[in-house]
Amino acid sequence: MPVDYVSVAYAVTVAAGGILGYTRAGSVPSLAAGVICGGLMGYGAYQTTQDPKNVMLSLVVSGLLLTVMGSRFYKTQKIMPAGVVAGLSVLMVARFGYRLTQK
Repeated sequence: MPVDYVSVAYAVTVAAGGILGYTRAGSVPSLAAGVICGGLMGYGAYQTTQDPKNVMLSLVVSGLLLTVMGSRFYKTQKIMPAGVVAGLSVLMVARFGYRLTQK
C-alpha cells in the first residue's frame, strides 16, 4: 500500500507550526495544540495508509483545525499562521470528505 504522503505532510506542518509558535512567542498552548493535533494527524495518516477508507480521525482533526484556525483568521485577518492552517485544513477536509463518499 502506498504511504499517504499528503496526510503525513499535513501532520508535520501542523506539528512544526506548534513548535514554531513556541520558539518564537513562547506559546505553550500553540506547542501543545500543534504537537497533539500533528500527532493525531500522523496516526490518521498511518490509518489511511493501511486502509484508504479509514479517514474518520483525520477528518475530525482537520475539521477541528479548520474551525479553530478559520475562526482565528476571521477575527485577526492574519495569514500566518491562522490563514495558512485554515486553508490547508479546507483542502484536507474536502479530500477526506471525498474519500468518505467513495465506494
